[in-house]
Amino acid sequence: MSNKVDQQPIRREVGRRKVRAGLAPSPTQQAAMAAMAQYRTRAPKGVFRYDSREQMEADRLQWTVDAMVAKAAAETTS
Repeated sequence: MSNKVDQQPIRREVGRRKVRAGLAPSPTQQAAMAAMAQYRTRAPKGVFRYDSREQMEADRLQWTVDAMVAKAAAETTS
């Protein structure tokens, strides 16, 4: 039998979410959304079908390398 010291507290909030329909996001929320919008994966969008896992991994590696090169180039020019 365990004692209460070993137990993790469980917190439960009862109620509903506050509806923000029609309200503009706060400046902090706007900044967060703008930062997320600038993120680029450099991977082309779409559905790709490969004959093997190796082909898929080769494409993914190439996209990752391209992203790293683009990021390094952007950092050296700024």
